[in-house]
Amino acid sequence: MKFLFKQDSPPQTSDESKSVDAQSSGLGTFGGVYTPSILTILGVIMYLRFGWVVGNVGLVGSLIIVTLATSITFLTSLSVCAIATDKVVRVGGAYYMISRCLGIEVGGAVGISLYFAQALSIALYTIGFAESVVQSFGNLNQTYIALATTILVAILAVTSAEVAVKAQYVIMGAIVLSLLSLAFGGAIPDVTPQGWSIPENGESFWGVFAVFFPAVTGIMSGVSMSGDLSNPSRSIPKGTLAAVGTGYLVYMILPLVVSMRADTATLVEVPLAMQMMSFWGPAILLGVWGATLSSALGSILAAPRVLQALARDGILPRWLSFLGRGSGENDEPRIGTWVTLGVAIAAVCIGDLNLIAPVLTMFFLTTYLVLNVSASIEGLLQSPSFRPSFKVHWIWSLLGGIGCLGVMFLINAVATIVAAAIVLVIFLWLQQRELTTTWGDVRQGIWMALLRTGLFQIDRVQDAKNWRPNILVFSGSPYKRWSLIQLAYALTHKRGFITVSSVVSSSSGRDLARQIHLENTIREQLNKQHVQALVRVVTAPNPFEGMLQLVEAYGLGPLVPNIILLGDREQQSRRDQYCNMIAQLHEAKRSIMVLRENAELGFRQFQRIDVWWGGMQDNGGLMLLLAHMLRSTIEWRNAQIYLKLVVPNQAGAKDAETNMNAILAKFRISAVTEVIVGNNRSFETVLHESSRDADIIFLGMATPEKRDFTEYYEQMHARTSNLPTIMYVMAAPDFNFAEV
Repeated sequence: MKFLFKQDSPPQTSDESKSVDAQSSGLGTFGGVYTPSILTILGVIMYLRFGWVVGNVGLVGSLIIVTLATSITFLTSLSVCAIATDKVVRVGGAYYMISRCLGIEVGGAVGISLYFAQALSIALYTIGFAESVVQSFGNLNQTYIALATTILVAILAVTSAEVAVKAQYVIMGAIVLSLLSLAFGGAIPDVTPQGWSIPENGESFWGVFAVFFPAVTGIMSGVSMSGDLSNPSRSIPKGTLAAVGTGYLVYMILPLVVSMRADTATLVEVPLAMQMMSFWGPAILLGVWGATLSSALGSILAAPRVLQALARDGILPRWLSFLGRGSGENDEPRIGTWVTLGVAIAAVCIGDLNLIAPVLTMFFLTTYLVLNVSASIEGLLQSPSFRPSFKVHWIWSLLGGIGCLGVMFLINAVATIVAAAIVLVIFLWLQQRELTTTWGDVRQGIWMALLRTGLFQIDRVQDAKNWRPNILVFSGSPYKRWSLIQLAYALTHKRGFITVSSVVSSSSGRDLARQIHLENTIREQLNKQHVQALVRVVTAPNPFEGMLQLVEAYGLGPLVPNIILLGDREQQSRRDQYCNMIAQLHEAKRSIMVLRENAELGFRQFQRIDVWWGGMQDNGGLMLLLAHMLRSTIEWRNAQIYLKLVVPNQAGAKDAETNMNAILAKFRISAVTEVIVGNNRSFETVLHESSRDADIIFLGMATPEKRDFTEYYEQMHARTSNLPTIMYVMAAPDFNFAEV
């Protein structure tokens, strides 16, 4: 298997050495990872259900089930090892790994679910312990025994994690004793051992698999203790893989033993059949008790640490922040342990947890699934920041994730859906809270990978079929010209890009401090208004040079702004520079929109859009397209588009209307055509009479090369004074907007 993965041992940096020294008092690999993991793996299913497994599917079927189940756990362990050796795993274990990889929302959703699963598992284990005690001694109150056991386990955990681990050594001794007693035992008298025979009328293979699989899901017990380990990056891989290997060895030997010592009926019908074939029967009972107590102890050590990490990262409500406090030199979560004890006691008092037990199993498997997904994504993206010393190819992590998902549905499809729904609800709740973090996650890496792939797929010559508005807005301060951003956002919402830009005027060179300050100010304003937009600020001797500089240089590969949105220049003194800039933008083959806002009217009621068809180049096509996109937004959804055309006399009115309807049919845009007879009236007069009640007016601009553009712009400016808000449009040359 050397070609699948390998463990490197890079030299420690001074910072890493300091970190290790600072944690030298923590737990080691054997006590902190291997012991809790192997005790959870060798649990009650081994004692109470392993015979049932062999009795239903036979020896060969049992070996296949063990191998298949362990393979999934092994692949998940590889993913855990890869993540754990990339960065130091702090308190929280699985939650910490997931949140630092997939983001705080995903980590929190899985972490909260994982905490309650671990907390309620304590009750499951102590109730199981109490049941076995009552069956052995009788005349005892099961609930009282379960409560006393739960409290005792909690006290042991609160005392110290190291003390709790030492207690687990005693439990491990009991389990080892039970296995030795089984090894030196013999066949059950007066029975015909099952051997290699295949039983008839047994449970289905996948049904038995679903029952056995929880027996190999103990790998997170050690990971959850990460905050108490002296060297998590070293201990987690070694301890976890060693525990998985030990569990696999034991589970491969047990089917051989039980199949040669008991018949099918005994294995299926007697839960403690192992006791009947052991050298010393009570040792098996001690093993059952040890397995239940060790699992309970592992859960009450792990759950408070997840809760502590959740509180420290601000995932829990602020009034629960006290749960993040630690005690002692090892920062043990004693407050969290008492809270977890309260949850476990409440569950014990309920008594019957059979209804939620499958959902709890799903939470654990969901954690495994997400860990595999995290490792596979990190490996697939090949991020420079992901440098684990324990290297695993992403395909193995992906296979582990697929295996977890398959097992979840095999065990209980309904419980899988319920668990997924709960995790989704928590995720949406955390997303609404807009939590901020001080660390990065893989989400940006995913978008970067997709962006890189997409950019290389985009043709530099944009075709009409795939045209999207990519608007560069020269708004200056967004407070002063918010209508520009508002309009651009409406046009690009869910279909294009908007970049809000500004120019810092400086004759003495680049003023980086002012530039950064203005960028941050613009971003803050955009965030307050919930506007998704990019921000770009440049420094130039004057705004016009800065705008041209930005248009020329801004963009990434073929993804460059194709529409420049400007505010109207009212200052007569700088009109020449303004018009010269528009001419150069046109030469750069950009579409240009100039918004002349009526400050008093604004956009009025968002009910009426007037588009004046002039037939200049493709201005008409672009204006119709812009009007259509505007109407598809929430604010403008009830607006009516009016396509207007002026003809000199009545004779041409009918043909003009027919042509206009044909144009609308070609554009596939719903609008009302309005052909206006001039009757010797000027266009200015017709425009004022017809569009005085509009909410926004689209007018085409002539191309600069055909005339003195400054003079033309001033005339147009004068002819459209006192009208509602107007959008002057000049389409980019050599692009057929009629085909969009």
